[in-house]
Amino acid sequence: METKPTRAYVASFVLTVLGLADATYLTLLKFTHHEAMCAGVGDCYTVNTSKYAEIHGVPIALLGALAYLAILALLWLERRHPLAQQHGPMAEFALIFAGVLYSAYLTYLEAEVIHAFCPYCLVSATILLFLLILAIIRLLNEAPPE
Repeated sequence: METKPTRAYVASFVLTVLGLADATYLTLLKFTHHEAMCAGVGDCYTVNTSKYAEIHGVPIALLGALAYLAILALLWLERRHPLAQQHGPMAEFALIFAGVLYSAYLTYLEAEVIHAFCPYCLVSATILLFLLILAIIRLLNEAPPE
């Protein structure tokens, strides 16, 4: 059952770990309210303290970190469980696609409503976009075992 991971799988895993680190950093920033943690790059403090940075009191960054954890779990399970091997790539695609759509909405809010950009948020959005491309490649090229 164990096969050698493809380049797209490895790249997905690495990008997901980077996305998790980015979202964890933003979550820490949200909970500490520490402006200096933005390192003078962009206006992440303004974005991260806006009313759009939470849903019912839950930081968007925390939801992002949880999404990256879910993607990591799916990737990990995909290599170890037949059911996840068969359906994992589609579940990953669905989760990543939802993340890309929501990141696009948040980027729109940064540009048109908040009038400030958070570079760390843009990094996360870019990571999700690359993960989406990799998920599509994997769906097209990596057929699950029969």
